Amino acid sequence: MLAEILDYAALEHDPDVSRLARAIHARCGIDYRGNLYSLAIKAGARVTALGVTFARYLRHLDQHPTEWDALIEAITVNETYFFREECQLEELARVVLPELADRDEIRIWSAACSTGEEPYSLAMAILESGVVPLDKVRIYATDINRKVLKSAEQGFYPAQSMCFRRTPERMKKLYFDEEPGGFRVKEHIRDRVRFMRWNLLHDAAGLLPVMDVIFCRNVLIYFDEASIRTVASHLSGRLAEGGYLFLGHAETVSGLVPGLHTINAPSTFYYRKEGGTA
Repeated sequence: MLAEILDYAALEHDPDVSRLARAIHARCGIDYRGNLYSLAIKAGARVTALGVTFARYLRHLDQHPTEWDALIEAITVNETYFFREECQLEELARVVLPELADRDEIRIWSAACSTGEEPYSLAMAILESGVVPLDKVRIYATDINRKVLKSAEQGFYPAQSMCFRRTPERMKKLYFDEEPGGFRVKEHIRDRVRFMRWNLLHDAAGLLPVMDVIFCRNVLIYFDEASIRTVASHLSGRLAEGGYLFLGHAETVSGLVPGLHTINAPSTFYYRKEGGTA
């Protein structure tokens, strides 16, 4: 059976792998339906660990719903690093924060936050800007993957991790405590971030307050158009009038959601929700 499971070329055409791709798409929007070979490799780790076929694994998912957590850990892409797409952080400090500075509280959502580098980078960038006090900012960070959320909450990153490849030494010294084997984000930064598990295909109205800024970067590239429309609608629904939405540089929701106006800055683009302030 093991040899069969590891024969990924054959599994690429296995109807059970196709059924699994459809189940994943329905559950969380991640679209492997056109990339069954990659799914066979990633999900194959769980199938092999359980010593079953893909057909039996589908039944196992039905009978043991907690297995979905392990499968999502296996199939999600969690590559990220501190100060990613720095031009957007600069735009946040230069344009967005001054627009929001008179609010009693500024709420920011880091959607699909992975292991936490993005929300922590946001907190550091805000503190560096000096535009608003950090204690005036509340950052909400969500992801569907329980494992990466646990890691993010700890705020510890191994010294040799690629997550530091864009982190200046000055920033590392200011905002991290060195510990054996790595660095931990300083407590006053961690305290500004609240981590929660959430599936972006669902409306977060019952979980999150209305946001002034949303970062949802480098996740829509894994969704099909229908799922992108759903997620974009949910994000817009959580965005205050006059609020801002940042996506990854290769992602767009232009024309998908009424009321989102594209802002073309010199080095990036993002969206503003039309209307007055919330």
